[in-house]
Amino acid sequence: MHITAEGDLPPFTFSVGISRTSSAPEVVVVGLKQPISHFVVNEYNRRVRENEILAAGQRYSGFIEGFDVLAESVHISNYDEYFGYNLWLYKGPNFQALQLVYPNTSGTWPWEEAASEWFRTWQPLLGQPAGTQGAA
Repeated sequence: MHITAEGDLPPFTFSVGISRTSSAPEVVVVGLKQPISHFVVNEYNRRVRENEILAAGQRYSGFIEGFDVLAESVHISNYDEYFGYNLWLYKGPNFQALQLVYPNTSGTWPWEEAASEWFRTWQPLLGQPAGTQGAA
């Protein structure tokens, strides 16, 4: 499911039902254009259906050409904003979710000092409680 950018809010794409079909966490990617983000989510789904286990805190290649992504757990307080359909499907926050975080084209991750404020805002880190993603 892709949600387009609105005002200062970035676009995001999230999976629906992966936990039900493969017992793997649902996944979200924030701030990428639809074709790229759909590829990332579909590639995640393909991998977990082939029994690959993606774990929080680990980097993975093959999602975005030339760059690794980092899998991070999503804090439950971010589920309402980023996983609405899953809350309906699972009858509440009864599922795990990962965010696939990516660096900018210079290879800078959003938490690094060299990251621009725009990049940090465009790709909030959902492992933190809602409303604190920009906090240091």
